[in-house]
Amino acid sequence: MRQPWRFSWWWVVGGAVAALAGAAAIARQSIAQQHALFETDARIVHRLLSQQVVQHDAILATLALLQPAPAAPGTGSPEQRLPALYPRILSVQRSDATTPWPDPSLAEAERRSRQSGRAALAPPDLPSGRYRLVLAAVPASYALTIDLQALVPWAEWPMAAGTSAVRVELVHSGQRHVIQPGRLQAGTGSVFEFHKLLAAESQPFDVVATQSLGWRQWPWARMLAWVLAVAALLAVARHLQRQRTARRRAEELLRLGQVARLNTLGELAAGMAHELNQPLTAVLANTQAAQRLLDDDPPELATARGAMAQAAAQARRAAEVVGRLRRAVERPDSGDQRQAMDMADAVRRALYLLEPECLRRGVAPTLEGAPALAVMADPVALDQIVHNLILNALQALEQVPAAQRRLTLNLRSVDGRGELSVADSGPGIPPDVLPRLFEPFFSTREGGLGLGLSLCETLASGMDGSISAANAATGGAVFRLRLPLAVDQA
Repeated sequence: MRQPWRFSWWWVVGGAVAALAGAAAIARQSIAQQHALFETDARIVHRLLSQQVVQHDAILATLALLQPAPAAPGTGSPEQRLPALYPRILSVQRSDATTPWPDPSLAEAERRSRQSGRAALAPPDLPSGRYRLVLAAVPASYALTIDLQALVPWAEWPMAAGTSAVRVELVHSGQRHVIQPGRLQAGTGSVFEFHKLLAAESQPFDVVATQSLGWRQWPWARMLAWVLAVAALLAVARHLQRQRTARRRAEELLRLGQVARLNTLGELAAGMAHELNQPLTAVLANTQAAQRLLDDDPPELATARGAMAQAAAQARRAAEVVGRLRRAVERPDSGDQRQAMDMADAVRRALYLLEPECLRRGVAPTLEGAPALAVMADPVALDQIVHNLILNALQALEQVPAAQRRLTLNLRSVDGRGELSVADSGPGIPPDVLPRLFEPFFSTREGGLGLGLSLCETLASGMDGSISAANAATGGAVFRLRLPLAVDQA
């Protein structure tokens, strides 16, 4: 038996998994793209700052090589014109044997520079945005004071410093100088970081770039579009699946209806044969009696006897025709079509086909008893009987309020036979109707032919089974179908 609710459950689960997986993939791709963009900007920042600080080593080396003569009184030293050429250089200091460094930290930097042979960094004060670089030389040493904020070439900067979400800092010896504040957001899961020392050994500042992704940076629009697309596809697929299910149900009902019409026709023919056979037999008996009387008195009339003999012959011939018709509409080979089959499966198939009828009447059938019951039956005949019994019960339930409608089907083994009981909570069967319930052409329903239950009884008998009807003690009617159990359950 098909169970549509299972399909619906899997549709929902499958759709949710597809929507979540797709949304996660979109979010992951978006984060990867933003991380790649962050890495690119951070490397450009590192390259630009490295180019700037490398120039400081070149400037100090040039000053040391040129070693200008002491300035004449009243004139400035030439190196003092450097701040005009390089705005990031705030001042240039010179020290020789006659002019010692005013700050001991510069003297210490000069000592380290002399040892390493390259410019040395005086203890920086990054929070103030400045640092000093000293190059030891003979006869004079030089020191540059650098403005960190003016160090940044904003014209080539890859980000908008005022609005960018990336934070850029220079870090050295636990001190930090913020070049670009960025917009870091707390409580988010994705944080990008970039660390790399500037490309100048004399100025080992660590370029630190940080970016955190807030919920606003997630691709909500694309994720929502994906979820809606999945929902739309599932809705279309579900609609098509429902159409296919409805088409299959209609085909099954059509097939069952065709079989029912054929069987009804056979039942009708059998009934007519049964009804006609008796009067024809009576005609035959009367004509034979009349023939005997004619033989006794009055004196024989050869013509009368011949006519009566012809009538008897015609009546006999009619009886033979009716008998042949009856034999033609009987199902002598029904026993050959019996096979072991599960009665529970037949019930589930009937419930599936009648699901719209149950929904229309607000009836929720209950299947109780054995989950499987193997009986010997003709599959088509069993389907037809079960279908008719359940449909009759549903029609009976229309006569009671919706709140009182109950339909219970029970499967069990009784006296070596498999039994299906169909109990409804309808008005029950009137006592005067009960004895004639399976009589052909007897119906209490307006427009009914009175052949349904008669046909069911004939089909059940053809399978060596039986069908009975009774009123339940708690109200309503109960129909019981009994069929021989299959060998393995007998």
